[in-house]
Amino acid sequence: MRKTITPLLFCFFAFSAARAQLTAPEKKAIAYINDHMDAAMQLLINSVNINSGTLNIAGVRKVGDLYAKELEKLGFIIEWVAEPDSLRRAGHLVATHKGKKGKKLFLIGHLDTVFEPDMPAGPYTVLNDSTATGQGVNDMKGGDVVMIAALQALQAAGQLKDMNIVAYFTGDEERSGFPHSVARKDFIERAKTCDIALGFESAMGLHTVAAARRGIGDWSLDVTARTGHSSQVFTDSAGFGAIYEAARILNTFREQLSHEQYLTFNPGLIVGGSGIKLSDQDARGEALGKTNIISPAAHVTGDLRFLSEAQKNAVREKMKTIVATSLPGTHASISFTDGLPAMEPTAGNLALVSQLDKVTRDMAIGETVAGDPGARGAGDISDIAQYMDCLDGLGASGKGAHRAGETIHLKEYPLLIQRAAVFIYRLTR
Repeated sequence: MRKTITPLLFCFFAFSAARAQLTAPEKKAIAYINDHMDAAMQLLINSVNINSGTLNIAGVRKVGDLYAKELEKLGFIIEWVAEPDSLRRAGHLVATHKGKKGKKLFLIGHLDTVFEPDMPAGPYTVLNDSTATGQGVNDMKGGDVVMIAALQALQAAGQLKDMNIVAYFTGDEERSGFPHSVARKDFIERAKTCDIALGFESAMGLHTVAAARRGIGDWSLDVTARTGHSSQVFTDSAGFGAIYEAARILNTFREQLSHEQYLTFNPGLIVGGSGIKLSDQDARGEALGKTNIISPAAHVTGDLRFLSEAQKNAVREKMKTIVATSLPGTHASISFTDGLPAMEPTAGNLALVSQLDKVTRDMAIGETVAGDPGARGAGDISDIAQYMDCLDGLGASGKGAHRAGETIHLKEYPLLIQRAAVFIYRLTR
C-alpha cells in the first residue's frame, strides 16, 4: 500500500534536513540562545528603560556601561573613546576581542536614541504575545542586544576564543557631533583594520538584509532679486521677485528629478520676503514682508539622498543647471554640503548576502535577499562602506522607529539572534 506523507510531517522532515546542515558548534550556539532568551530580554529591557537620547550624555554612558559589563565577561577589552568637549557628545564604547585566526569583523551598534529626556517616557511595555514597545527598542537597543547575545552564544559554544572582533557602539548616531569628520575619526580608523563590517541596525523581517544604504547631504539655495511695488511684478523693469524664482527652481527640481530611482531631495525650510534672518545652528528662519512689495530675498535648505557617488554628483550638476536659468530680475545660487556617503551595493556586499542566505536556509528560516536601499536612510556603516565588504540590518525587527510607540517583533527576535551567531561563526572560519 502506498503511504501518503502529510503536509505537517513533510514540514518536519524539511526542517530536520535543513538543521542537519548546521555544524555541531552552530547547533550548540542556537541551543544556548534558546535556553538564555530570558537573560537576553532582561538586558534589552534594562537598556530600553535608560533614557539615552543623543544629548543625554549621562544616559548614553549608562547604556554603554551596561553593555560593557556583558562584553567584559566574554574577554573583550573595553575602551571609552571620548569626543572633544566642543562636540557635546558622550563618546563611543569600543570592545576588542583578539583571536588567533580568521577574518577580523567590525560589528556596529549605537547607544543613543532620538528620544531626549524632555520627550514623553517610553518604558519597555509588552503589548501582546508578539509585540513590545519602548524607546529605542528596535532602533537600536534591540540590535545591540542581538550582537551581544550572539557573542555570548558563540562563547558558550567554545568558538569565540579564536575570533578577531571589534564591537563599536557609537554614542551619537542619531545626531552626530559636528564636524562629523571629528566625531567619526576613531570609528573609521578602527574599521580600516578589519575585513568585514556588520551593522545591527533594525532588521526588516527575517528574509531581507541591507547590502546598500543611501547616502545623505544637504543643499542650500539663495535667491536675490530686484524689489519694488507689487504692481510692477512681471515687468521688464521689476522682474519676478525672489519668491517666484525659488518656487520655479523647486518645482523644476520636482518635475525633472523626482522620478529617478533611489534619489530624493526634500526642501525642509523656506524663508522669503522683504527681509529675512537665518540661524543655521537652530535650523530657524524669520521673514518680514508685505503683499505690496516684490520680495528681494529667499532662502531654502533641504537634504539630498542617493545610492552612489556617481548619482550624487550627477544630480548636483543637474540642480546647478536648473538654478542657473533664472527668471528676469533674479539671481540664484546653490551650494552643497556632504553628509554621510552611500553604502553602495558592491559585488562584495552581495556575496555576503549569498552567504547569509545559505545560513538562513540551513537554519530552516528560508531565503535571505538584499532589501530595497530606498527603504533606509544613512547610518554609521555608511562612513566605512568604501573600505570593506559590509552588511547592515542584522538587528531586531519591528515598526515605528524614531516615533512614540516604536515596537519590536518578539517572536522573530530569537531567530535573529541565532542568525547573527551562525553568520559570525561562518565568517570567521
